[in-house]
Amino acid sequence: MKTTAFTKFHIAAGARMAEFAVYNMPIEFTGINNEHIACREKIGLFDVSHMGEFWVKGPKAFAFIQKVTSNNVADLFDGKVQYSCFPNDQGGIVDDLLVYRFSEESYLLVVNAANIEKDWNWCVKNAEEMGLKIGEELQNASDNICQLAVQGPYALKAMQKLTNDNVIDMEYYTCKQISFAGIGEVIFSTTGYTGAGGCEIYAYNADGDKLYNAVLEAGKEYGIENVGLGARDTLRLEMGFCIYGNDINDTTSPIEAGLGWITKFVEGNDFINREYHEKLKEDKPTKRLKGFEMIDRGIPRQHYLIYDADDNEIGEVTSGTMSPMMKKGIGMAYLKSGYGKVGTEIFIGVRNKKLKAQVVKLPIYIDQKPAVK
Repeated sequence: MKTTAFTKFHIAAGARMAEFAVYNMPIEFTGINNEHIACREKIGLFDVSHMGEFWVKGPKAFAFIQKVTSNNVADLFDGKVQYSCFPNDQGGIVDDLLVYRFSEESYLLVVNAANIEKDWNWCVKNAEEMGLKIGEELQNASDNICQLAVQGPYALKAMQKLTNDNVIDMEYYTCKQISFAGIGEVIFSTTGYTGAGGCEIYAYNADGDKLYNAVLEAGKEYGIENVGLGARDTLRLEMGFCIYGNDINDTTSPIEAGLGWITKFVEGNDFINREYHEKLKEDKPTKRLKGFEMIDRGIPRQHYLIYDADDNEIGEVTSGTMSPMMKKGIGMAYLKSGYGKVGTEIFIGVRNKKLKAQVVKLPIYIDQKPAVK
C-alpha cells in the first residue's frame, strides 16, 4: 500500500485505516456521524492526497483538454476551476474530474484516486495522437503532491490566518497560487465535495508536515476535526454529488447521470463521442439518476432494486446511506423514465421487504449554516 504525506498523523490520531485505491487511508477517527456533523457545523479536515494530478502545458493544452473533456474549456479564465468528465468512445465516462486553469497554456487536471492509471493511459493515448510531449507537455504529478481539503462554515476564516492573500472572499470554484503557512507556494482552491464550503490546499510532499500542523493549529479555535473517507461519502451523498464506480462509470452517459450541465454541445467543443451524447439528449434517455429519501425506516444500499406500486422493477440504487443530518435513509438511483418526477413514490427492495421512499430534488440536504467571515 502507498502512504500519503499525512499517514503518520492519522495513525497517531487513532484513525481506523484501510486500503483505498492502493493507499492506506483513514476511514474514520471518532465516528462517521461525529465527523460528518463537525464538517457541517465547524471544520472538517480531510486528507485527499490520494487524488491524481496531471499538468497539461504548452500551446496545445487548450485543444487537448477541449477534446478529452465534456465541458467547454473556453468558458475558463485564469484562476477558474471547472467540473467535467472524460467521455470514452463507448458512450460512457472514463472519469469525472476538475480542470484548473492557471494561464492560457497551463492547466491542472485533478482525477479520482481509483482511476489514476486508467485516466493517465487515456490522456497519454489522446495526447500522443495530438502530438503533445509526454513528460513535458503532459505530466503525471500524482506521486509528488499532497492535498488537504478543509471543509465547513469556518474553514476559510481559519485558513485566512495562514496567508496574506485574500482567501476568505474567494468565489466558489476558483483557485490561486499563493504563499501559505510558511510554504513558498501552494495551490489554494475553493471547490469541495461536501456542500459545506471551504477549500483545498495542494503542496509538495516535502512540505506536508508543515502544512498539516499549521492547518490543524489554525482550526483549533473553531473546533476542527479530522475526517475520514466514511464521512466524506455521507457528506457528498447528502449533496447528491456523484462518485465514480457507483453513480457513474464506463457505461453511463453524463446525460443519464444528470450531468448535462457539464456536457456542452456548443460550437467548437468537439469532445470525444459528442454525437452519441447529443443524440441521447435529443432522444431522451430511458433512465436517469435521481435522488430519493426513505419514507419507511431503512437504509438503502448500492444494487438494491427499486419497484413501483405494482411491483414492477423500475431501477437500482447506486448509492445509499443513513443521513447524519436528516436522520433518515437517503440515496441515488437510476430510475426508468416516467418515474423521476419529484414526489413520486418508489419502493426499495431491502432483503424480503419493499420499503417506501420518494423521489426528491438534489441536493437531498440543504445546509443551513452559511460560511463565517
